Amino acid sequence: MAAHELAGWRHIYSGKVRDLYVPAGADPATSKHLLVVASDRISAFDHVLEPPITGKGTVLTALSNWWFDRIAVPNHLVVDPAEAPVVPAEVASRAMRTKRLDMYQIECVVRGALTGSGYKEYVATGSVCGIALPAGLQDGDLLDEPIYTPAYKAPYGEHDENITFEQSVEFVGAEVATALRDTSLAIFNTARELAAERGVLLADTKFEFGRDPEARVLTIADEVLTSDSSRYWDAELYRAGGEHRLDSFDKQIVRNWLTSNWNGEGTPPELPAEIVDRTFDRYAELYERLTGLAISR
Repeated sequence: MAAHELAGWRHIYSGKVRDLYVPAGADPATSKHLLVVASDRISAFDHVLEPPITGKGTVLTALSNWWFDRIAVPNHLVVDPAEAPVVPAEVASRAMRTKRLDMYQIECVVRGALTGSGYKEYVATGSVCGIALPAGLQDGDLLDEPIYTPAYKAPYGEHDENITFEQSVEFVGAEVATALRDTSLAIFNTARELAAERGVLLADTKFEFGRDPEARVLTIADEVLTSDSSRYWDAELYRAGGEHRLDSFDKQIVRNWLTSNWNGEGTPPELPAEIVDRTFDRYAELYERLTGLAISR
């Protein structure tokens, strides 16, 4: 079987970490259904690395599905198995059959803590995406209330651009922009409380939404509240302070190793087996702590 080929489905696109399909024989431009497959590929510093993190796609898909069951917002999953072709067994654990949505080109970022690019912007300007914050905040400080800091989704290969809420209104209109903001904040608050009950601190996350052309409602899409779309910290380590207080349940292990072993020029070196294993274990640890369920490769 050729690369990307799946029985009953036609491959139409591959990003850095996900592959997209439509039912075989369907027009990619008009197909009502899509198959979104989370690969085991891992990217860092705008490069797809070798080897992949075996099992990563399974963990991310399982965690998205777990959260979809707990979010009181319509999502893009196809519920009726008769509506779309069967998912081939070789990708079943890391694939989602979805409805095609009219996607909004707004990445809906919610920050409950000041860190990452938001902290860098705050240091430079005292604000994040036009939202003024109190003086004297440090990297990793929790915010009194989470803030909504949208970004404009740039074409593939380009970097997304942070924008203000007012700018998002210009892109999608006041009604949609307000719905995106309010829905994102509501989901974040619910997820943060649930994670806290399990000893995990949800620092920030990003959502993507579209409009269901049939139901005509705001619908959440793509992955949701996973290690790749969110920053989670161990609550106990965070409270204790120290150098590991902001260690996240994601690919930071890979970033740290690359920073120490690559000058950023040319092709990145292959990841050692130890780094691959530790990265998978970190993804799996978050899944198991949130869900209470074991997961393996």
